[in-house]
Amino acid sequence: MENNIKLSEVVGSGKDGRILKEDILNYLEKQTGAILPPSPKAEIMPPPPKPKDMTIPIPVSKPPVFTGKDKTEPIKGFQKAMVKTMSAALKIPHFGYCDEVDLTELVKLREELKPIAFARGIKLSFMPFFLKAVSLGLLQFPILNASVDENCQNITYKASHNIGIAMDTEQGLIVPNVKNVQICSIFDIATELNRLQKLGSAGQLSTTDLTGGTFTLSNIGSIGGTYAKPVILPPEVAIGALGSIKAIPRFNQKGEVYKAQIMNVSWSADHRVIDGATMSRFSNLWKSYLENPAFMLLDLK
Repeated sequence: MENNIKLSEVVGSGKDGRILKEDILNYLEKQTGAILPPSPKAEIMPPPPKPKDMTIPIPVSKPPVFTGKDKTEPIKGFQKAMVKTMSAALKIPHFGYCDEVDLTELVKLREELKPIAFARGIKLSFMPFFLKAVSLGLLQFPILNASVDENCQNITYKASHNIGIAMDTEQGLIVPNVKNVQICSIFDIATELNRLQKLGSAGQLSTTDLTGGTFTLSNIGSIGGTYAKPVILPPEVAIGALGSIKAIPRFNQKGEVYKAQIMNVSWSADHRVIDGATMSRFSNLWKSYLENPAFMLLDLK
């Protein structure tokens, strides 16, 4: 052994006198007087303290009590008129046609004309251009400015282009119309629209303003829509819904990307008297006037 210990001299403290490591160390300590480090013992870790019991309060919830009550009221005014008109419209077989129009050039033209119209006391929107383009198109496709009788046995081609504008008012949906658009200038149409919008907001439109329409445009884009499925107002045979104008990237003829002002249009027509080709050709002509405003000058009277 390296410490020259005679085991016979070591008194064992183990079972049956067995000599343990501690006995050897004690023997050496007595022989040399050195203080030896105690032998490492396995550290006994106390068990983790048990968490104290916590009482979680349970919220006392009461079921919500709703005190509202249904309300029944009679349909009257413009809403009652709408019920009658839309019920009649359900008898018409509608078909739809949609397209998009690049209004980039028209946007520029309107910006140039707005200060001039404002100086004359008139707010110039895009709608006068839309109405005038419709009127020019109706000259080429008069069947779209027609009406049919209740049993669709006779068709009447209207001489006047009384184009209605659907307006959202506090009284409900109303459709006044601009009379004789075919003989009006863009400024004349803008002036009449300003008058109709002012009276419509005040609920003071006359029966004359609200009757006699031959074609209708609905400007859903003023609220924020893009597409629609407009319902024809009998006895008319066609209607258009205009979406909002949005700046969208497009390619020009040279393949270059440019910022285009795009508007979507949705047409509905009475399929009993109007076929898809006629609606498409009318839409293309209307579209050409708006995409190239100078073209309107050639056909204005």
